[in-house]
Amino acid sequence: MAAESKDLTTRVASGSPYQLDQSQTLKASSALLKHISSESDRKAAASSTKNLLQATTEPSDRNDSLDVEPVWLSLTTKKHIVDKRRLKPGKIPLPHSLNQSSITTVCLISCDPQRLVKDSIAHPSFPSALSSRITKVIGLSKLKARYQSFESRRQLLNDHDLFLADDRVITMLPKVLGKIFYQSPKKPVPVSLAPYRQITTSGQRVTPKAADEKSKTVAPPLQVAREIEKTINCALVHLSPSNNTSVRVGYSSFTAQQIADNVKAVVAGLVEKFIPQGWRNIRAVHIKGPNTMALPIWLADELWVDEADVLQKEEERAEGSMSVAKQGGKKRKERALDIATEGDKERVSKPEHRQGVTYGEKKKKRRVEGTDLSTEMRERREKLREQKNMDKAEIQGLEKGKKNSAVTA
Repeated sequence: MAAESKDLTTRVASGSPYQLDQSQTLKASSALLKHISSESDRKAAASSTKNLLQATTEPSDRNDSLDVEPVWLSLTTKKHIVDKRRLKPGKIPLPHSLNQSSITTVCLISCDPQRLVKDSIAHPSFPSALSSRITKVIGLSKLKARYQSFESRRQLLNDHDLFLADDRVITMLPKVLGKIFYQSPKKPVPVSLAPYRQITTSGQRVTPKAADEKSKTVAPPLQVAREIEKTINCALVHLSPSNNTSVRVGYSSFTAQQIADNVKAVVAGLVEKFIPQGWRNIRAVHIKGPNTMALPIWLADELWVDEADVLQKEEERAEGSMSVAKQGGKKRKERALDIATEGDKERVSKPEHRQGVTYGEKKKKRRVEGTDLSTEMRERREKLREQKNMDKAEIQGLEKGKKNSAVTA
């Protein structure tokens, strides 16, 4: 029986070797859903209280119940994707929507005047199933006037499940809504409510009434419905200055095949739109729950985008450190010689007891000038021996002279 392969990176015979293995993704999705289900059953059995919401929730609306947990795709890159945090999220279309529940409420923040957007949503051609989910439409000026306090903003955040904002005012919302919105998962998602640009005979694109600043134009009802539906059915990508990006791809109420399809779509969208150098810059792909370990579905064989550049930089850094070490050794030797010669000059010019040199400074000088002091002391001993020998010879010569003079006398 052949041994089963445990490689997480699939190398195909044709095309790019950097591809997801659908069987591995489906296997990991099944294992993750099974683990989440077993953990929820264990907690329910250990708990003494009964979850009343679980019994009253319809099967089609289980995504909004408390017993449903989200499933995240965690993608790790070899290099940072962006250099600063972006408040405007990216969007990737999903085959299985995360907001398919009919009880999900939507708050739409529009540009002024808001009456144009309300009329477009109330138009008979606008889909009734979608208009029933849009429970509030508010313009930017009324948002500034009505929701100034922290409590009012928190109440607005709790009243709705999803916040959409016209992309023409999305950059003004951080100052208006504050950190209560932008530190929560319900950040406003940009949606295009402007009419499509018309192409003239000369090939130029012109927006209707683009020169009129007082009246902001709104797209036709069908176009508004199409853009809102497209945004609701997208996965949101929040990029940050790090090498890890997490995207919600499903819920524990999804099937393993639905999660695998969403994972495939999100990975393809990230590689195509957001990750520079594509698959070459991806290090690992995992899926996980909020309280589970991450299950790997793809791992890279090489840890760097370009090994040649990394090796070249390491060699240059090693050569630079060796040259610095050599220069440092030469400088230390030259400095020691300079200190020794300066000490010799000072000793010749002035004796140490007149310079106010302490005993500690003498010891430091001796440590620095160890070799020079030893030779100097040796020379001094030899001179003293010679002087003593000369003195002895002179004394002996004087004694002999006195004896000779006494004898002659």
